[in-house]
Amino acid sequence: MAIDDPKDPILILASQSPRRRYLLEQAGLSFSVIPSRFDEEAVPFKPGDAPEDYVRKLAQGKALEVSARYPRSWIIGADTTVMIQGKNLGKPSSNAEAFEMLKQLSGETHEVHTGFCICSESAEKRFSQSVRTEVLFKELTHAEIDWYIKTGEPFDKAGGYGIQGVGIILVRSINGSYTNVVGLPVCEVIETLIREGIAGFCSGNGFDLNRPENVSSGAFG
Repeated sequence: MAIDDPKDPILILASQSPRRRYLLEQAGLSFSVIPSRFDEEAVPFKPGDAPEDYVRKLAQGKALEVSARYPRSWIIGADTTVMIQGKNLGKPSSNAEAFEMLKQLSGETHEVHTGFCICSESAEKRFSQSVRTEVLFKELTHAEIDWYIKTGEPFDKAGGYGIQGVGIILVRSINGSYTNVVGLPVCEVIETLIREGIAGFCSGNGFDLNRPENVSSGAFG
C-alpha cells in the first residue's frame, strides 16, 4: 500500500510512475511515494554506452537525490530504457516520433533494461542492479500503429508502448521478467529487500518492514 503523506517513511519509492507504484502495491509492500528531482538530462545516453550501466546510473541518481532529503529512510529508485540495434528509444514526444519507434519495433526483438537502486544514507548502504528482458513484437501494419497511437498510451513510456496496457496486443513473446518490462523487476527488488534485512517475509497483510534488524542498524532508531 502506498502512503501519500508519510510522517516518518521507512520505505520510499522515488518515482512518480503509476506502473512502479502498482507493482510494489501488488507485491504487498507498504511505502511512500516521493518523486525524485534528479535531472535525467544530466546523464545522456552516448553511443557505445552499456545500457545496463546507463539505467543503473540513472536509478542511483534518482535514489540518492531522495535519500539526501530523507536520510533515515530506505529509497527505491529505478529507470527503464528500450534498446533496439544499439539505439536507445526514449519516450516519444509526438505522434510522428511514436510512429517511427513502433515501426522500428515491428517484427523485431528488442531489449528492455531496468536498473534499480536501494539505498539509505544513515545506514550508509547502497545496492544496485540491472535486469534485461527480450521482447518480440508482431509485424505491425501502419493502420495498427496509427490506431495504437490514438489510444494515447505511447507517450509516457520508453519505447512508445505499455505491455501492461493495450500494448500487450503488440507483443508476440517475451524472454525474461515481465515486471521488468512494465518498469520494475519486482522479484529482484524484493529479494534485495529481504536479503539485506530491510523487509521480512510476507505476512498476512504484506511484507514486514518493522524488523529488529532495521531498528538496531540505526537506520530508523
